[in-house]
Amino acid sequence: MTPTPPTVPAARAHDDTDAPTDATVAPLAGFTVAVTAARRADELAALLRRKGAEVLSAPALRIVPLSDDQRLAHASQELTRRPADVVVATTGIGFRGWVEACDTWGSAEALVSAMGSSRLLARGPKAKGAIRAAGLREEWSPPSESSAEVLDYLLEKGVAGLRVAVQLHGEPLPDFCAALRMAGAEVVEVPVYRWTEPEDTAGLDRLIEDVAGGGVDAVTFTSAPAAAGLLDRAGHLGLHRGLVSRLCGDTMAMCVGPVTARPLMAEDIPTPWPDRARIGAMVKRLAEELPERFPNLPVAGHRLQPRGHAVLVDGVVCPLSPALMRVLRELARRPGAVRDRADLLASLGGDGDAHAVETAVARLRGALGDPRIIQTVVKRGYRLALDTGECATRGD
Repeated sequence: MTPTPPTVPAARAHDDTDAPTDATVAPLAGFTVAVTAARRADELAALLRRKGAEVLSAPALRIVPLSDDQRLAHASQELTRRPADVVVATTGIGFRGWVEACDTWGSAEALVSAMGSSRLLARGPKAKGAIRAAGLREEWSPPSESSAEVLDYLLEKGVAGLRVAVQLHGEPLPDFCAALRMAGAEVVEVPVYRWTEPEDTAGLDRLIEDVAGGGVDAVTFTSAPAAAGLLDRAGHLGLHRGLVSRLCGDTMAMCVGPVTARPLMAEDIPTPWPDRARIGAMVKRLAEELPERFPNLPVAGHRLQPRGHAVLVDGVVCPLSPALMRVLRELARRPGAVRDRADLLASLGGDGDAHAVETAVARLRGALGDPRIIQTVVKRGYRLALDTGECATRGD
């Protein structure tokens, strides 16, 4: 049974994720949003629920720490023995994990001391915070929080003859490291953790099936490996084409930033992202753009906006069963046009007859609260009673 989406209280303290004041309905009410994150998934889900969304969550990947990995130990020993001229910290969790792993080996103090003579670059504010937490200080951090800008900065300054340590963030950075080597740098790659498939893929498989089946209105991505992992797993299930088709069509793929979007863009999937690479900013943009995809119809003196699993009637959330939602979408697909019983029966699915359509329409009228919203056209079918002289608008 679909739960009733929450409403927004009339007054609430404003923060970075709050929508415009609306005492009637939360901006994502009636929508189902999928979360693919492995880290901070609960935080992201909570932000989405505050906006009214029903949330499906399943990590598309698993972070495997390498605290017992010999590659990390060897790289750390080399950088302690012969410090790097430049250290690039790409993620906060990765830099902290690096220091913590060395702490378990009793070598953290020596590593941090060695990095004290290095120029430290932080890809973003979290990496900057991790550097400072270790008692160090960064030289520079790009406003864009992108590896590409870090690379441009290094190449502009010149790296020929320099020893550059690059803390990897879950997957290799071949283009980044290759460009440094071509410019004459000695590059030491520091693999702090890696991404892999979840140990139990059952939840991810259900999420992919829901998306490919049209049961999800938006999918959120907070890392490129998660986006690639979702696509790879869909291919394993034989659902790659169906998943991509949905993400290119009715289901929005919302990314936290352009780096995250790259695996999706390679499939020609439209991928919006916020100006600031933050999950709060991502949720805010989703809450602004997703409702705009759904027309607001003037019908029988009411404003009707069919959403994912609910419809707004004059700004009030009206949850519907999946079957009734399909009937309403069929009627709204061509507002004001007569939809014959065969079309509506097909939307119900399964075996049925004209009586099944009549029953569904009667139930739908009752759920919408005004039987005039759906008109019966004798011997032809049904239509939404679109008000003449008014145009449908998008969003709320």
